[in-house]
Amino acid sequence: MESIKVEDNGKKGRFVLLHDSKEAGEMTFVWDGENKIVIEHTYVGKEFGGKGYAKKLMKKAVSYARENEVKVVPVCSFVVSMFEKDESIQDVLA
Repeated sequence: MESIKVEDNGKKGRFVLLHDSKEAGEMTFVWDGENKIVIEHTYVGKEFGGKGYAKKLMKKAVSYARENEVKVVPVCSFVVSMFEKDESIQDVLA
């Protein structure tokens, strides 16, 4: 079973994807002021590759941005490419 939890200390944070309680991947971010998060890095463990986990982390980041009324500054190359490919998430792009 998969779940994604959010860790956020107000300065930096991460979205953590768990597979059967084991950390399978993460997407890290730092806050830029009060209304922007900078997504710096996305990682999925080799044994979990090919399952769409990076996209699930991206979906969680977008929903987090919408729920918290913040914009996303993409630095991670994966996140940059996702914003380029998917117009439906452009509303959270800084």
